[in-house]
Amino acid sequence: MATVALTSLSHGAGCGCKLPAAELLPIVAALEVPDDERLLVGSATADDAAVFQLAPGVALVQTVDFFTPIVDDPYDFGRIAATNALSDVYAMGGTPVTALNLVAFPLDRLGGDLLGEILRGGLEAASAAGCTVVGGHSIDDPEPKYGMAVTGTVDTGRMLTNDRARPGDALVLTKPLGVGAITTARKRGEAGDSELAAAVETMSELNALASAAAVGAGAVAATDVTGFGLVGHLHSMALQSGVAAEVQAAAVPRLDGAGEVLKSGAGVSGGTRRNLDHAREWTEFAPTVAGWQALLVCDATTSGGLLVALAPELAEAVPGTVIGRIADGAPGAVRVF
Repeated sequence: MATVALTSLSHGAGCGCKLPAAELLPIVAALEVPDDERLLVGSATADDAAVFQLAPGVALVQTVDFFTPIVDDPYDFGRIAATNALSDVYAMGGTPVTALNLVAFPLDRLGGDLLGEILRGGLEAASAAGCTVVGGHSIDDPEPKYGMAVTGTVDTGRMLTNDRARPGDALVLTKPLGVGAITTARKRGEAGDSELAAAVETMSELNALASAAAVGAGAVAATDVTGFGLVGHLHSMALQSGVAAEVQAAAVPRLDGAGEVLKSGAGVSGGTRRNLDHAREWTEFAPTVAGWQALLVCDATTSGGLLVALAPELAEAVPGTVIGRIADGAPGAVRVF
């Protein structure tokens, strides 16, 4: 197997490679919206996945996600990328059924053994989700990329979407933030093995249990936290729901070491800086919020947790931390205090 640091071959890392939301969303919004009553959730609401009705009460959930290496270990890269792709189905309250591999890889340079480890990691993540990998597609590319196109099913009567948050709902975050900060710092030689291992474990954790708990508790609004950061995805939920949102900075869970590398600057990626710049357009950061806390809630996250909005009395049924609430106010406005 080639001895090369995978992250050294990529211009960015993981979901931090997403095109900037401020530039991408207007392009997507200008596209014609499909006129098909069977399309229950499409691109119009910028949700996590598409939902297409097959029969009364039954619908397909479809998503695709791929990115450049966020860690150097090929097996870990594979399972993180697959877990991230599967997460979009869980964010809709669905169950993954099948997956297709998406591969861009310099086979002549890195060799088949390394690619095999990436695919093995993806296969094991999908298998843990009860999802069958049925094929895929590959191209030659000097910059490695891997991900999956995932198809699932959902009970339309118990579906989660990003446009049904209600004033008074509690906001529950099911994974700590900081994976972007830790992996960025690691690439710069500023994060240790234990911090990296915790980040890998977090990114490799399926959102299956959190999704099932949210649906079981009667939640109807959720999204997952990925490349646009916590505040970016919360803004999208609030905007589509016609509400505002509040986040208590001190309540936001974070990985050990994340705060330190954000304070020093070693964990601040280009994607996180872009997220923060964009967030300032619709986010009010209270004077008591430290600079590193603002960066944390904008951290360009890979394979993050679910952000669930539900009645406060039901919040403890979802495994995670209450970090804020949905409020009346200008649609999409976020206050961090």
